[in-house]
Amino acid sequence: MPRPDTHRPIAVAITGGIGAGKSTALAAFRAHGAATVSSDEIVHHLLAADDAVREALVDRFGSDVLNDDGRPDRAAIGRRVFGDPEELAWLESLLHPLVSAEYLRWREQLAGLPEPPDVCVTEVPLLYEVGAEERFDAVVVITAPRQLREQRRRVPRDDRDDRLLPEREKVRRADFHYVNTGTYEDLDAWVVDTMAELRRRASEPGPSAAS
Repeated sequence: MPRPDTHRPIAVAITGGIGAGKSTALAAFRAHGAATVSSDEIVHHLLAADDAVREALVDRFGSDVLNDDGRPDRAAIGRRVFGDPEELAWLESLLHPLVSAEYLRWREQLAGLPEPPDVCVTEVPLLYEVGAEERFDAVVVITAPRQLREQRRRVPRDDRDDRLLPEREKVRRADFHYVNTGTYEDLDAWVVDTMAELRRRASEPGPSAAS
């Protein structure tokens, strides 16, 4: 989708299931000139630096969710919310608006640079589930067979997969789709082609859903 402001990077979201390779794809986009950030990085920042978030978590869960330096402990919070839909919904209602606001500030900061990047890419695991796709000019979905994703995942299996939009529906709604079953070199080559297309779109004048 073309943009009204030629200084604003075209905004791209990467989404997909756990273990599909979203973070690897994000790194490949970064290697080829895109500005990148992940929702997880923003959450880390909020937990480390936002006192209002800390206070809300302590009010809800008690001080046992803090680590030795007095900041929120992600593992302790995870034990409190995963498997408890009500607590997870509360946590998401706390963090998602803050993550969105931080992302938009980051994007505006990029647009204000003397030489802004053509493309900025953000990893958003729950993009469709929280209705965030309208903030982006394009969506990339990374998929892989379930067995391969299970081998790749770095966290114990829980109920998070059950909350995700079906993969087929994500692919239908996305602008770009990559089946991540090959090597990193295969993924990297696909990212090169995708970046070329995104840069072509970024050069076109016109309205933008992400503006």
